[in-house]
Amino acid sequence: MINDIKKTTEQKMQKSLEALKADLGKVRTGRAHTGLLDHVTVDYYGSPTLITQVANVTLVDSRTIGVQPWEKNMVGPVERAIRDSDLGLNPSTNGDLIRVPMPMLTEERRRDLIKVIKSEGEDAKIAVRNIRRDANHSLKEALKNKEIAEDVERRLQDEVQKLTDRFVAEIDKALAAKEVELMAV
Repeated sequence: MINDIKKTTEQKMQKSLEALKADLGKVRTGRAHTGLLDHVTVDYYGSPTLITQVANVTLVDSRTIGVQPWEKNMVGPVERAIRDSDLGLNPSTNGDLIRVPMPMLTEERRRDLIKVIKSEGEDAKIAVRNIRRDANHSLKEALKNKEIAEDVERRLQDEVQKLTDRFVAEIDKALAAKEVELMAV
């Protein structure tokens, strides 16, 4: 039971960190990357479908994403979905290929994006702290039910705190790396 608490706590904290890294990957920099369009959905015969399921998404060059729908009649809806997304992109159609150029980021936009990633980082830290709280609650319950001794409970709480500190430091490191990436011109 004790090992289960430690293991599930670490797994949940790891998932929180991975979710943050996935969210940070969606925050765009000046460079193009195909993962940018992963969450964009298009109306595909009446049902919302991810763009990656109706089109081939590739890099044309370092500042342009190419989107080629598998069906010719999907070119318009895919282009509209990219334009209407919250990414601030302006795609253009060339035959059956949709070109999505990445505009340069202004200084002001970079600072806004840094505020966004700091907010996401704080949310991830809160999630890690909530996981710590739940683990400590489980340990207190085990102590109350006389499943573990007091000294074991204290030692495990210290281990959970060390895990929390480690994941908070990793979150800070990920945020710092993304901030440097955003500020690079």
